[in-house]
Amino acid sequence: MSAESLQLFCTFGIFIFMLAAIGVYCMLATYNLIRALIGVELLLKAVTLLIVAVGYITKHNALTQAMVITFIVIEVVVMTVAIGVVLGIRSHTNSLDARDIRNLKG
Repeated sequence: MSAESLQLFCTFGIFIFMLAAIGVYCMLATYNLIRALIGVELLLKAVTLLIVAVGYITKHNALTQAMVITFIVIEVVVMTVAIGVVLGIRSHTNSLDARDIRNLKG
């Protein structure tokens, strides 16, 4: 690993860490389900950027592209299902508050 690659990884690493920290904070600090999904999305984008940065530094561009495209497809499916669940909860409880879910009985 050259000095230029190390500097590039440190620069992107700081940004990726900040993005992941914001995503985790957004998930943990709110009871609103939509905001929690936005936090999950930010966390997943940080992972995607990490994969791209590591692939660029290690010069495995084809493998990185394949992994990122697969990850994006999986991410879209997961977020679609999660939004469907949140909308179902919203229609049942008339609220997006996560504390209202505790009162549901199956």
